[in-house]
Amino acid sequence: MAVVVVGAGIAGVACARVLVEAGVAVRVLDRARAVGGRMASTRLHGRPVDLGAAYFTVRDPEFAQVVAAWRTAGLARPWSDELTVLGGPGRRPAPGPMRWAAPGGLRSLVADLAEGLDVELDHPVAAVGPGPTVDGEPADAVVLAMPDPQALRLVAADSPAGHELVGRRWRPVIAVAAGWERRQWAPLRAGFVNDHPVLTIVADDGDRRGDGAPVLVVHTTAAVARAYDAQPERAVGPAVAAVRELLDLPEPPAWTHAHRWRLASPAADRDRMFHLGADGVGLAGDGWGSARVETAWCSGTGLGRAVVAGLRSG
Repeated sequence: MAVVVVGAGIAGVACARVLVEAGVAVRVLDRARAVGGRMASTRLHGRPVDLGAAYFTVRDPEFAQVVAAWRTAGLARPWSDELTVLGGPGRRPAPGPMRWAAPGGLRSLVADLAEGLDVELDHPVAAVGPGPTVDGEPADAVVLAMPDPQALRLVAADSPAGHELVGRRWRPVIAVAAGWERRQWAPLRAGFVNDHPVLTIVADDGDRRGDGAPVLVVHTTAAVARAYDAQPERAVGPAVAAVRELLDLPEPPAWTHAHRWRLASPAADRDRMFHLGADGVGLAGDGWGSARVETAWCSGTGLGRAVVAGLRSG
């Protein structure tokens, strides 16, 4: 038998990496066609565009070592420690921690962590049961590295994992990418849009990726995402109109693309970094702790170590 990790985002891949380095056999399953989860990068008009997480921060010392290796390999770069607040009377600076970006798109970082792992893509999972089992096949332990509502569809509501998952609300987002023939905006990096009816963040994808492409990515409010859930492409018009007004852009974009995230982020933080039940089913992801890329890595890494400890003690 082996440990099965369901979900090939950064939490699941980080968990699998810990297990493999401890000598545990691991299978990583994901229904998607590529690793990355919500660190998704979609290739649009000849270049990858980050449609999920806008950036990541580094606080944890162990995660900092991983990021240092990415930086040495040219996969990640420090981007900005000051973003902008948009809306209202003019622009206002928003100082904060250093935000990091990836020249090849954030998905490339997860792909780097997944190098050498047994990852099976296009592999949906229907049920995780006691034993534990995955679609009826026994495993030594099972890790569900995904948003709570997705995990809850796989486990029984009265199971230890189910009790942890019931009742948590998640916010949806529609990410809209828009490309222009030329740059029409003042230097931006990224901007938080406070108390806006349509947008929550605007990011200059060419700036964060370092290639200067005239591409913006905006995230809608949860209310807009819910309104256009059935047809996310219909959110493009309101989103583009809003960003053109915010940045005073004279021309419409040459192309657009919409991506719906029904489970973009949890509505509230947790005070624990992961769950591992006596039934051998564990839960990890950015829904544990606070919703950040770094949190997801720490959650998966911590759960991986707990699984290793459990297997050795058993």
